Amino acid sequence: MLTVICETAQPMFMARIVDEGVMQNDLSVVSRIGLYMVLTSVVGLIVSIGNVYTSSYASVGFATDLRTSIFNKIQQLSFTDIDRFSTASLITRLTNDITKIQQVILMSLRLLLRSPLMLFAALFFVLRINRDLGWILAVSIPVLSLSLYIILKKAFPYFIIVQEKLDSLNEVVRENLTNIRVVKSFVREDFESKKFRRSSGELRDMVTRASNIVITAFPLLQFVMNFSILAVLWLGGVRVIDSRLQVGELISVVNYLAQILFSLMMLSMIIMTIARASASSGRILDVLNTKPSLQDTPDALAHNYQVRQGEVIFNDVNFRYADGKTDALKNLNFQIYPGETIAVVGATGSAKTTLVQLIPRLYDVTQGEIVIDGHNVKDYQLDTLHQGVGMVLQKNVLFSGTIAENLRWGKEDATYEEMEEACRAADAHEFIVNMADGYESMLERGGSNLSGGQRQRLCIARALLRKPKILILDDSTSAVDTDTELKIRTNLNRMLYGTTVFIITQRLNTMQSANRVLILDDGAVVALGAPAELLETSQMYKEIYNSQQLTV
Repeated sequence: MLTVICETAQPMFMARIVDEGVMQNDLSVVSRIGLYMVLTSVVGLIVSIGNVYTSSYASVGFATDLRTSIFNKIQQLSFTDIDRFSTASLITRLTNDITKIQQVILMSLRLLLRSPLMLFAALFFVLRINRDLGWILAVSIPVLSLSLYIILKKAFPYFIIVQEKLDSLNEVVRENLTNIRVVKSFVREDFESKKFRRSSGELRDMVTRASNIVITAFPLLQFVMNFSILAVLWLGGVRVIDSRLQVGELISVVNYLAQILFSLMMLSMIIMTIARASASSGRILDVLNTKPSLQDTPDALAHNYQVRQGEVIFNDVNFRYADGKTDALKNLNFQIYPGETIAVVGATGSAKTTLVQLIPRLYDVTQGEIVIDGHNVKDYQLDTLHQGVGMVLQKNVLFSGTIAENLRWGKEDATYEEMEEACRAADAHEFIVNMADGYESMLERGGSNLSGGQRQRLCIARALLRKPKILILDDSTSAVDTDTELKIRTNLNRMLYGTTVFIITQRLNTMQSANRVLILDDGAVVALGAPAELLETSQMYKEIYNSQQLTV
């Protein structure tokens, strides 16, 4: 508001200098009014600097808070919720979409109040000087406003598509960088480059289409305002000749027209920025308003049950993914006793991983119930349940940082003695101490400076640090040799005596060493029993057994 006052006062001072000073040959008036202009400019400069600082600080702070809120929300979402959004889309929302909101906040704090205030203040002074000249603006401004509304309404759908195309481009980049070794191994650089160019071209075309609509506002704005200035000069010139308007007043009116033009341009830029950011805002709100599908139930909050024995019972369990047309798991009924080691086997796509993900409630069952130690998994607090169920995923995930930092994901306050014990059990201690800095050795992104077997053993050690009562190994020893796997299983039995262990495996020796083997076929349990028993009763287990026997 102070900036507007300082800026709109200047043409009035200029009019007085011309009419009372220059035209009257009075240098004292020129000096006095000129001093007022200088002082007003200094005040305007100071206020503008304060506005720039405040708006920058507020917009960056707002974007930081919003980004933190979205990131925290993502941490609360279940696998089902996250499946709704692609990884690339979430990254775009955390970066590009929030940047657009930040720009709106910045421009709003600098111009959203200033532009209309300057517009109305300049109009007020024009009408005060000469009402006939004010009518020209009273006609041109509504014409401009209606034109801007039509243009933005037509452009808005394209802004949403632009963000979706940006999602697709980010997905191509993320996938390529994540799998760059595979790309180079199969000499598919040209194919990936074509895919990137296609996605980038689609984004370019959509941005161009949206921009072509939006930029029509600026020549239209200039045409209307130039026409208005021409009309003011013609009509004002006639009044100057007839002595009904002074020269200084005409000059001030022209300056006010320039201020009005600047205000309208700034206002139209803000409106267009808001229009584009509103598409980003909807995408951000889509994440923020997502209610986590997995939450602690009132019973869970009231009782705070602990996983103490490791008994697992599936009662009439069916499960279907959110976008699935058929059940991935069908009518599962079985009981696993505390301390048992269960080998989960089956063909690819038989839903082995899906089954074990239901135990720590990474997904909720569609029908039936899963009971741990006599309580439905839904009656456990999620944090408590996840503390009691250790899981080593099929994909070994390590983070940038030291080995010790990665291990402490299993237990934040783990001592070096505890980490060494877990690593010895996972047969990882020897290769760790042979590294340059031992447990303080740095891992690159995803543990890319380790072999596949080393990554698997670190992930197992990380899970062992929790000393869970239920341990799930999702094909977690596939990258190690048979002797190493035998060592790990022996160490697990010693370190986690009494722990219920689920091992998804394709190796016969692992099946043979388990207490019982659970065989899945197309999401249904076709057999569950001791290895020796299944050799007599299960045709599928016989086929697995015979296919892995060495023949001489």
